[in-house]
Parts: sequence; structure tokens; C-alpha cells
Amino acid sequence: MSDFDLVLGGTVVLPSHVIAPGYVAVSGGRIARVGAGEAPAARERHVLPLDAYILPGAIDGQTHCRSTKGVEDFDTATRAAAAGGVTTIVDMPYDQGRLICTAERFGLKAREAQQLTHVDLALYATAHPNDGARHIDALVEAGASAFKFSTFGTDPERFPRIPPQMLHECFARIARHGLMAGVHNENEEVIRACEARVRAEGLRGPRVHGLARPIYSETLAITEIYEIGAATGCRAHVVHCSTGRGYELCAAYRALGHPTTIEACLHYLILTEEDLERIGGLGKVNPPVRAAVERERLWSHLAAGNITIVSTDHVSWPLERKSNPDMLANASGVPGLEVLYPLFVKECLARGLSLSCAARVLAHNPASLFCLDHCKGALAVGMDADITVLVPGSHAYDPQASGFNAVSWSPYAGMQIPHRVQATYLRGELIFDGTKVRAVPGTGRFLRPQRLAEPRAGTAR
Repeated sequence: MSDFDLVLGGTVVLPSHVIAPGYVAVSGGRIARVGAGEAPAARERHVLPLDAYILPGAIDGQTHCRSTKGVEDFDTATRAAAAGGVTTIVDMPYDQGRLICTAERFGLKAREAQQLTHVDLALYATAHPNDGARHIDALVEAGASAFKFSTFGTDPERFPRIPPQMLHECFARIARHGLMAGVHNENEEVIRACEARVRAEGLRGPRVHGLARPIYSETLAITEIYEIGAATGCRAHVVHCSTGRGYELCAAYRALGHPTTIEACLHYLILTEEDLERIGGLGKVNPPVRAAVERERLWSHLAAGNITIVSTDHVSWPLERKSNPDMLANASGVPGLEVLYPLFVKECLARGLSLSCAARVLAHNPASLFCLDHCKGALAVGMDADITVLVPGSHAYDPQASGFNAVSWSPYAGMQIPHRVQATYLRGELIFDGTKVRAVPGTGRFLRPQRLAEPRAGTAR
């Protein structure tokens, strides 16, 4: 009788290298062995062709599962995640009708989410402008994996701006616990002025959003975020960057010894403002997608190792919120969980990047960023057996066809994707079989971070 519950053989993708042929063996929900050559016996054994890829389950570091009440919740969003090879999500704290800014609200969300989710999840927390850092310690104890703030105020209650002096206060408190502070990176004053000018000129077309939110509105905010991080010793993270200059800034601060990190979203690596002429409001995100030259700069930074993680910034707005000919009137954000792995791998291979790049920015690095690397993020002995199997299967993406998504539209609809997810395993259990999501609501677990530090005196300066 074999000691292994499950063995998968094929091309095994690790953050550092690829093993072909190789295998991954699972016992008791954890990785028991990773090796080269012939796959050993197991109670369940699958030997795949070498053009099939065995990857670590993706960790999507930015989802908004409760931004659209009545349209999407953890049930629907994590069904799409399982179908897309995403085994862990990290959800943002800007729930419609309930900002997650106290330990009580955080605990309620964690309990409700765990009853609904098909994959594992961790949670961001935030602060209300009236509270400052008052609830930070209690939110850490409640299990926050990170904190999210914004330099731009989308809504005073649901998505408020946190001014620089309050960011400093919050960062200093978070630094005591060794957790990360992520920030939405757009300068409030620049955008308000630019948007007013655009409206005064009567502009309405697809590219007007980029005019209202120019590149320097991002880079000003990024500098503010990293300077506050440097002043407090906090791990400062930019949650989405659309421009090459932002990645240069992150690398520069890291070279000075500061623990800065930065995130690219799938849409910045795939879409350009030229695509907006075709898809209109379906491609509206904040910050905006940029010109093709900026997209290519992002891929250069990815190849250079200057992008920490790649996420979806997933949100499912109803179509009527995305189809206004006045671009500025549309809601910002796009769904992406179902295509994160297949679409990103497609682009990596097309650009000559190793599959190990995908394993790093979709699994290994997010696990480290959110202090989950004691159990998640790699095909390594002792880790949770979260595994995604990609196989050849060219198809035009149709977000309505699978039935896993909360909405029927996608900015990626119609794109030709050469691979499909054949299987997704969560802790060694098959949760998606290539056709059907087998996991029931409540299969996923709420994950607490392994904190990098015990509470200590602040070092703010």
C-alpha cells in the first residue's frame, strides 16, 4: 500500500525551476514529496503529458467579493476562483454597506465568508478616517493579513481617503506587528483638478478616464506611500500600478533598504487604452489602463523581477454599471478570477518568460507578502497541497459559457487562450475537475497570518 494519497506526474513548476518530468506526492492534505523522474505509486495517481503543467495554486492578493451587494458574494466569486486555479483569495475591506474597520466587523466577515467560500481566504482590514489607528491592534488580533488604505477618496464611508498624517499613524502601528500596509495609489488633488477640466471640456469618450487620472497622479501617490513606509519602518505596498515609473520607484526604495513591494493587475498586463475603443466601460479600472508602451514596460519589469505579485482586483459590476457612453460615469473594476492563471501563463510563454515566473508572482510571493508562507504558496514538502493543473486546450474565452461567474461580461471575452484548467486541488482534495466545481460552500478556510513580529515599540521618525 502506498504512503501517498495522491500523486501527479508531469511538468512540475517551482518558483526557482521547472522539473520535467517530475511529480508531486500528497499525504494528509500536504505536499509529502516533490521529485524528478517516474511518479511513485499512490492511492490516486495521474501521470500527465509533459505539455501539461503542475503549478502551485494561485493566491489572488486582491479581490472585492462584496462590492456589489445582490450580484456577487464569496460563494459566486470563489466558484470562479476554483475554476481558474485560484486556491486562496485575499479580500479587500471595502464591502458595500460595511467598511471592515473594527474587530467586530472583521470577525463577522470572516465567519460569514467561511460559510460561503469554495477556496481558502485571508482578509485585509482598514481604518475609518474618524478612528485613525485606534482599532489596528484589535484587527491584528482578529486575524488581518494586511491593511488597506487609499490616498484617493472614492466614497467617504465605503472607500475613504486616509490623509498622509493618518497614514503615518496607521503605518507606525502596523509596523509593530510586522504586517503589510497596502495603499490605493492615486493623488486626490491632481485627479479632482484633471477630472474637472475634462468635464468642462465636454469630453466623454473611452480614453477620457486616462486624461482624468494621468500617470503623475499615480507616481506622486506612490512616493508618498513609500516615504511614509520609510519613516515608520512599515512594509509599504502599492496595490496596483499601471506605469513603469512606479516599478522604478519601488526598486529604488528597495535598493535603499526599505521593504517596499508593488503589485500589477492582470488588466494592466493584458489591456491597453487602445482596447478601450473596442470594449469601452468594460475596461474601466482605477488607475486606468495605459498606452501599449506602458504595458510593455510592465512586462520588462516583470522579467527583471521588479513586480512583487500579480492579482486580478476582481469585482463583478452589473453590466448596466459598465456600459455608459460617458466613460467617467461607469463603475471601475473588472472580474478576472476565472482567467488569472490561463491568461497570465499564455502571455508569459508568448514573451519567453519561464513558467517559474508565474509560480513566483501568483503563489510564492503573495504567500510571503500576506504572511501565509508557513502553509501556502509553493509545491514544497510540508505545505498545503494546493495544486493547479493546466493542460493544452485552445479556446476563445466566454465568461458566460462556464456558468461560474456572477456576471456574463469580461474585458477578456473573445481572447484566445491556449490552456485550460483541468484540475484544482485544495489541500489535496479535488475542488474543480475541469468541468464542475466540486467544492461545496464552506470548503474553504479562513487563514490567519504567521506574523513576522510580536507587538513592539514603534520606530516612527
